[in-house]
Amino acid sequence: MCQLLGMNCATPTDFNFSFRGFKCRGGNTDIHAHGWGLAIYEGRGVRTFHDPLPCAESPIADIVSKYPIKTLNMMAHIRYATQGAVSLENVHPFQREMWGIQWTFAHNGEVPKFSPKNPQESCETTEFPTLGPCSDAIYHPIGDTDSEAVFCAMLNALRAEFTTLPTLPVLYEAIQKLSCEIVKGHERETIFNFLLGCGQFNMFAFSWPGSREGSKVWNGLHYLVRYPPFTRAKLKDVDYAVDFNETNDENDRVAVIATKPLTHGENWKEMERGQLLMFDKGLPYSRPYECADIERCGRGLSSRAIPRTEICPYQYQSNIPRLLKQSVCTALGKEEDCPGIWAERAVDLGCGSGLSGAQFRHRVGNLTGVDLNPEMAKEARDRGCYDRIVVGDAECILHKEGDAGTTEYDFVFACDLFAYIGDLRPMFRTVRKSLESRGGTFAFSAEIWKEEDGDTEFVLQSCARFAHTRRYIRSLVEEFGFETLSLSESAILRKHDGKGIVGALTVLS
Repeated sequence: MCQLLGMNCATPTDFNFSFRGFKCRGGNTDIHAHGWGLAIYEGRGVRTFHDPLPCAESPIADIVSKYPIKTLNMMAHIRYATQGAVSLENVHPFQREMWGIQWTFAHNGEVPKFSPKNPQESCETTEFPTLGPCSDAIYHPIGDTDSEAVFCAMLNALRAEFTTLPTLPVLYEAIQKLSCEIVKGHERETIFNFLLGCGQFNMFAFSWPGSREGSKVWNGLHYLVRYPPFTRAKLKDVDYAVDFNETNDENDRVAVIATKPLTHGENWKEMERGQLLMFDKGLPYSRPYECADIERCGRGLSSRAIPRTEICPYQYQSNIPRLLKQSVCTALGKEEDCPGIWAERAVDLGCGSGLSGAQFRHRVGNLTGVDLNPEMAKEARDRGCYDRIVVGDAECILHKEGDAGTTEYDFVFACDLFAYIGDLRPMFRTVRKSLESRGGTFAFSAEIWKEEDGDTEFVLQSCARFAHTRRYIRSLVEEFGFETLSLSESAILRKHDGKGIVGALTVLS
């Protein structure tokens, strides 16, 4: 089977370190000697290199590995031919233009649905299935691989489905659906791991792992996220190491995706069967609403060829982490993009899948996340934003010493947590105690109940989420001696039954 390498970055970064180890697997430390290819996004363009020679012996690969090309998004492939001749037309990554965007694709595995029934059959005589709503194929494979045939079928399906440029959450759902359709009916025989690039910012990775019949070699996808504070990394395939603390700064963050881990001693994660991840700015996203937040930041698909679809502000929750970060910036008098640490030790209460941690990661020295849901905590851990993840009640991390040996923080924040808690008094008491010695900031969101009749403090809404009255929140601020730095009481946090739900974004000291 082939092997894949992908890299997605927060700032333009060269891929020399990873490619230096990866190319050794192309005929030196591994058997993938049937060609190699590389696609590097630069603005709207893509710089590509393809060679049917073994990557470990290729003069072009040697030049590229020493040439520090910087990019936000790249992918590479080394081939072990199981379908199609060893020739240039069968070398990945494959590339096509659609909607005025350069799409690239690299694949590891075997896809029975797109494999010739007769091994001697060429792509010229093979009739490949269509996917989704496609009836007329626009894109056709040039070479003889199932990989290129799958890529063309996916593009044909996307082109047939959308007449305007899809937003990232819509595209995520479409790619997930197509990936499941490709596997369906051949779940046991299919091995389908791919990288799909769709412009300078975003990369999709899908994994349906497995081993070929009679082989013990496992084909999956692994990834890691490198972020400050950086550490030293040593390649597995060549005696070479780099201390990234010496080469990177606090604004850098890099996600590396590979068929097999490239380095010793780093926190590589294997993707789950059927999992689709979208990478942007060096972070993985696994939910449509997470992709929506990236779209709102202006990092979606960009085209001059077809109209752009505007994302509904409420269709995909959750604005809250971004809105809360903006409130904190305003309260502290900080520019959002201004580098620097706001707090030495912070805790994210009810961290969920880690979206909130991603917003605040570069503004805190040490970040702890806590969530009751083990699966959500696992996603947060895999996101790579936290120094420590704790599974438990939000207050547990503040009540007793954890692995870090402290209950004291100088920044505590809670995004969309209070919608699941009625009485906030114990939480306020615990946070106040945690902030006492260091001083610091407490930031949170809360849904607001407008009807403040009588002594109502909070209500359980029909959507099974708590809303709190403004009077109640103000009384807690006063009771526990907080000072209000910022209070926005009219933010639209989400939508329910077609109506915007009003919330408060509060920053206290």
